[in-house]
Amino acid sequence: MSDTTQTELPANELPAPGTITMFSTTWCGYCRRLKTQLDSVGIGYTEIDIEDHPDAAALVASLNGGNQTVPTVIFPDGSAATNPSLVEVRQRVGA
Repeated sequence: MSDTTQTELPANELPAPGTITMFSTTWCGYCRRLKTQLDSVGIGYTEIDIEDHPDAAALVASLNGGNQTVPTVIFPDGSAATNPSLVEVRQRVGA
């Protein structure tokens, strides 16, 4: 299981139930793999490229000890995980 932290995002910025927000980059192989897996099981996600959004990069760094590690995923309950497995995502979104 990946490391889990709690975000301090306001409720209106959390993903909808049954979906996730995934912070990624275009060159990240782990991100591509997770997106393919999510698509294959029908879990919805919003993808945010941290190279295009400095505020997102800062959030990812704050969740990962100062490192901009991707994929970082935010779940509807406000928790976050770095490089989670598909099994973990399915469990945490109830899919």
